[in-house]
Amino acid sequence: MESRPPAGPDLGRRRVTRALVGGAVLTAGGASAWYGLAGRAKAAGDPQGVGPVTLATGRDTTRYLRGLLADWNEEHPDQPAELVELPEAADEVHAQLAGELSGGGSRFDVLNLDVVWTAEFAARRWTVPLEESDFALERFLPPVVRTGRFGGRLYAVPFVANAALLYYRSDVLAAAGEQPPTTWAELARQARTLAPAHGLSGYAGQLSPYEGLAVNALEAIRSAGGDLLAGDGSVVVDSPQARAGLEFLAGGVRDGWIPAEVLGYREEESREAFGRGGLLFLRNWPYVYHAVGAAGSPVAGRFGVVPLPGPHGPGSGVLGGSGLAVSRFSRRQRTARALIAYLTSRRAQYRVLTDGGLPPVWADLYADPDLTARFPYLPVLRTAILAAGARPGVPQYQQLSLAFSETAFEVVSGRRSAEAALPRLAADLRAIVG
Repeated sequence: MESRPPAGPDLGRRRVTRALVGGAVLTAGGASAWYGLAGRAKAAGDPQGVGPVTLATGRDTTRYLRGLLADWNEEHPDQPAELVELPEAADEVHAQLAGELSGGGSRFDVLNLDVVWTAEFAARRWTVPLEESDFALERFLPPVVRTGRFGGRLYAVPFVANAALLYYRSDVLAAAGEQPPTTWAELARQARTLAPAHGLSGYAGQLSPYEGLAVNALEAIRSAGGDLLAGDGSVVVDSPQARAGLEFLAGGVRDGWIPAEVLGYREEESREAFGRGGLLFLRNWPYVYHAVGAAGSPVAGRFGVVPLPGPHGPGSGVLGGSGLAVSRFSRRQRTARALIAYLTSRRAQYRVLTDGGLPPVWADLYADPDLTARFPYLPVLRTAILAAGARPGVPQYQQLSLAFSETAFEVVSGRRSAEAALPRLAADLRAIVG
């Protein structure tokens, strides 16, 4: 578990200030100046080039991409695809991609981008717009398609979908004659009363100050009817709804049904806590289902999943996943586009799920009887994805997330009230997004 020094009252502001020092803030109209593209000629790629290509991605921990590329290579021996694995951590992947592309490097042809990087890479002119008619977007889950667009153009074809689920101990709720919670009040009551009676902690999400907390906090804020940015890009985070969302999480920590150690949890720490039988509820991604349901797990056969609850009913999730983009500097862009079309085809998407255990983007796979028998969470996940929204699609997302996660941590850890923290956050976000 990564540890950080205690956050003082001005730590979030200091970090935001450091992120802004040394250059102008990135805006949609000033992206090229901020990233040094103005006045610097970069070697353009070849939109019609064909031949061997590379797929740059974070570490393929389940090795599913190797099989997919082996099939492509068998069918396209004159245009083989090579897998280039970068580190597993997202920030390291981002750094290596940025380092290569900022210099106009052509080592990477197809880029597997986290959905929150689409706008940034497009604004930096590191990726090229794609023709939507070249891909089967009409067969995808509609919300995931929006994650691939920037400025009205498609820059990344959705490859993996994702939305969080609420895991619950079905045996504990059944013994109490209760159903899984559909509202925050029910979640809090069950976590506060049922969990201690069975020697469990109540609830865990990912509340360490990093991107995971930004997502958890944004889910709470949107579930309460608030948001960070409005549709026109204006900052709207200083609102009663946003305060209610953050105070719900802070209240859980303060009242004890969210244990204090959750303030240091990321995805894996929270998964391990639920998997060893220590939690009644867990907010996490679909990959957890098979990890905690495997033979020999203390909770195998004793848990279920439902959509995230909200104040008065189902809550609002935040989309995760990735999309495939073509590097502007690729000399074989025609082959790169063809590889993306193959990797996002129904045949390949079936294997993304069955071989990789990752949520596909094709809508009909979520109702396939064979798949739902093997992956029982698919219908719930489909509901969660359809109700989820994307994170702010702005080129400055990395800076925005840093400011937001630091402020959210101050609130959920009880170091500052939401009422005191959100006006300052709103000012920081206005400085970041212009």
